[in-house]
Amino acid sequence: MVTFNQVVPQPLEGIYNPQSQIWATELAVPSGHLVEVMSASGKGKSTFLQIIYGIRKDFKGICQVNGKDIRHYSPAEKAELRRTKVSIVFQDLRLFPHLTGWENLQVKNQLTGHKTEAEMRELTERLGVAFLLDKPCGIMSYGQQQRFAIIRALCQPFTLLMLDEPFSHLDRGNIELCCALLQEECKHQQAGLILTTLGESYPLPYDTRLTL
Repeated sequence: MVTFNQVVPQPLEGIYNPQSQIWATELAVPSGHLVEVMSASGKGKSTFLQIIYGIRKDFKGICQVNGKDIRHYSPAEKAELRRTKVSIVFQDLRLFPHLTGWENLQVKNQLTGHKTEAEMRELTERLGVAFLLDKPCGIMSYGQQQRFAIIRALCQPFTLLMLDEPFSHLDRGNIELCCALLQEECKHQQAGLILTTLGESYPLPYDTRLTL
């Protein structure tokens, strides 16, 4: 469960959309819900996810994750939250460019041993990037990197999966493959999902659609 109570990021004070369904409101995202967040650039989509993830503290109001103010989590509690409860695909992906696709997946998976090697390889087959497993991520196209970042986010247990504009460089066919996989993984883990988008709606069975 994620709740926002009158949260306003300091950089958006006085300039956020007064019709926002997130900023300066009371918002609850129940466990297991699939949520789409839509807005133009610069309205705070990335900030919204980073607040939940505990890496932005420059905001007014209260954000609670699993019943506790995210700003009151200790470093150890945040590490455990990110290791076993909340997984994320950042807009800038944050892959290690000098490591291969396979090594990037292993870096995440070795923290919990959540997936077997066979399962990880199957995910790369499903998203059409298995032929790149031995290539450094830094020489891949951005769309290929996006698919590896999505797979990497699935290589851990989670109750909430957050994705920040994850399909910006993918064609419709690959988007549909990714959405099918995300829906399957969330259902398997009985997890929720928050996905941000600039305007295009993707084929996921959302419980809630929000605008910033």
